[in-house]
Amino acid sequence: MTIKSVLRMGDAQLLNIAEPVVHFGTEELRCLLADMRDTMQALNGVGLAAPQIGVPLRVVIFSVQANTRYPDAEVISETVLINPVITLLDDLRNEDWEGCLSLPGLRGRVARHTHIRYQGFDEQGIAIDRIVSGFHARVVQHECDHLDGILYPLRITDLRQFGFGKELFPDSNINDD
Repeated sequence: MTIKSVLRMGDAQLLNIAEPVVHFGTEELRCLLADMRDTMQALNGVGLAAPQIGVPLRVVIFSVQANTRYPDAEVISETVLINPVITLLDDLRNEDWEGCLSLPGLRGRVARHTHIRYQGFDEQGIAIDRIVSGFHARVVQHECDHLDGILYPLRITDLRQFGFGKELFPDSNINDD
């Protein structure tokens, strides 16, 4: 379909709470998801939320294959997750580096829950119910935060652990620009 512009931190639209999807299997939803896939792939992202392209709906997609931005990440098959609900399965948290297509070039260390259950629907309205951990859990939490107007820097507790990837990791191949 189309590669869309990704809204950047500072755009007020990113702070809004997204609305639930009411109708599944529509041409409008199919086009939105095609645009999100094209945009995410063009920017080498692992996930994208509809609000990041200016669509205030509770829709996220994520997929991890070989990715230079996250070279050690586990493979995650493409998932469309609509109207998600996250349940924390324990109090265990892991702090790790995150980036975001809405903050190009920046990275920050964020503590996320390591074990979650996520539920929601695919594009046809078929229920999804998964228990995940590790990077998969991190990606889901990061993308779903966008639906509630939260960008990852709001979750950083030590701003000394926030900066441009090239400066933080001068010896790596990480390129978030």
